[in-house]
Amino acid sequence: MNTLPVAELKRRGMAAIEDGLRHGPVHILKRNRPVAVVLSEDAYQQLAQGKVVAASGMTAVQWLLTQRATSKRSKAKIDADLKSGRDW
Repeated sequence: MNTLPVAELKRRGMAAIEDGLRHGPVHILKRNRPVAVVLSEDAYQQLAQGKVVAASGMTAVQWLLTQRATSKRSKAKIDADLKSGRDW
């Protein structure tokens, strides 16, 4: 995660945000907890239009976790299918 502590933001101002945005969205931390996210104008416009935002610096697992579930199978059905596949 691309983070920026509030203390750094106060010290460096907009330069700190600009540097962080080179690596994707900037998560602002206050007392080591995320309190805000700063996006580039392009990423914001894509998000506002409902488009998928390019996830620079995001791992494959992080990207997968952001995706909506599209399957019609229930968790119980998936678990049963996995179990039957393992019981050979």
